[in-house]
Amino acid sequence: MFKIGEKVVYPVHGAGIIEAIEQKEVLGEKRRYYILRLSVGELNVMVPVDTVDKIGMRPVSDDETLALVKDILQGEASPWEDNWNRRYRENMDKIKSGDICQLAEVVRNLMVRDLTRGLSAGEKKMLETSRKILLSEIVLAKEMPAEEAADSLNRLFDGRRKDDSAPANATK
Repeated sequence: MFKIGEKVVYPVHGAGIIEAIEQKEVLGEKRRYYILRLSVGELNVMVPVDTVDKIGMRPVSDDETLALVKDILQGEASPWEDNWNRRYRENMDKIKSGDICQLAEVVRNLMVRDLTRGLSAGEKKMLETSRKILLSEIVLAKEMPAEEAADSLNRLFDGRRKDDSAPANATK
């Protein structure tokens, strides 16, 4: 069980701080909820205490894991699936997993693809969402302003231009 003041990651929404643990009645059912203030986006979220294991809520990453994330972001993009729908589902599964390393793969692959080939509207939205989730965790873990975290992420991709670092278009 998490405590008030702990920094946690709520997959698909991002990282935040537990501000309260309250019992509330929602749709006629009384449950205990974590009240999270997300670090990016000025959003508060209620998470049922009894679902945290199922949804993958976890503490924010430590410095060692963030170093691994940086390596992933700087690495080669994975070969991408030709089928847009399958590629989208695979990326969404990685985002929903709550695993920051899988999230970093999604961000890296979509950013590289955007720089080298461009993205569809759906993938642009997915890139925006996955970047926001990743940045929210970096902001809390490193205790840095969101703008500084975004700048450091952008610097990792500086220098990658059209046809640079793009894997051959391959099906998994």
